[in-house]
Amino acid sequence: MSKVMLVTGGSRGIGAATAVLAAQRGYAVCVNYVGNRTAADGVVATIEKAGGKAIAVGADVASESDVIRLFETVDRTLGRVDALVNNAAILDVQSRLENLNAARLNRILATNVTGAFLCAREAVRRMSTKHGGAGGAIVNVSSAAARLGSAGEYVDYAASKGAIDTMTLGLSKEVATEGIRVNVVSPGVIATDLQDRVTSPEQLRATALQIPMRRIGAPDECTGAFLYLCSDKLCGYVTGQVIEVNGGLLMP
Repeated sequence: MSKVMLVTGGSRGIGAATAVLAAQRGYAVCVNYVGNRTAADGVVATIEKAGGKAIAVGADVASESDVIRLFETVDRTLGRVDALVNNAAILDVQSRLENLNAARLNRILATNVTGAFLCAREAVRRMSTKHGGAGGAIVNVSSAAARLGSAGEYVDYAASKGAIDTMTLGLSKEVATEGIRVNVVSPGVIATDLQDRVTSPEQLRATALQIPMRRIGAPDECTGAFLYLCSDKLCGYVTGQVIEVNGGLLMP
């Protein structure tokens, strides 16, 4: 039987590219989305056309009831989750901290932090040998922003990704003896719809000049890191680690 992967925020960008590669590598994939069903159905169609198996499930990861329904749908339709890619996240327009309001902060943290915790919780309940599971892998998606701070742009987003790094470290230790590995992929500046909506072309060109490789990354240049971290064969002794995918932006 195929292993099962759930990719949150899987309808576009890094999530969509990861879902497609996972299906090519033999996973049955759940493509989670929050609003763009057309895009999610398009990812599923791409997977099915290539002979893979996938479903699209709408759910807001910031909602506990939605997360529970999401995992229960995967249980019924595909089977127990073997790999979770915690990719769903939001980013708002550039702003200095002094101009942020509580509504924006709560919205960012609810999706980027609470959502990741809730999805990880449901995955652990299914994967952990303590609960009768067979183990599994959780890969959280962070960002180079967690180390750079994104001053004058997205301090709130950067802080939310810092929380993901810390959650990964703690959870990896918590479940290390229960068959679950927990790691992070931390992309740099990647050409996605989300990035394009909040960053001007001029800013992206200026940012590219600060990257040793002198270019912005593409979503499919991140996907190998996710599949590596999900593989027990290739990565069975790796947990609590961060793989940076940033063109050298954060080289020592």
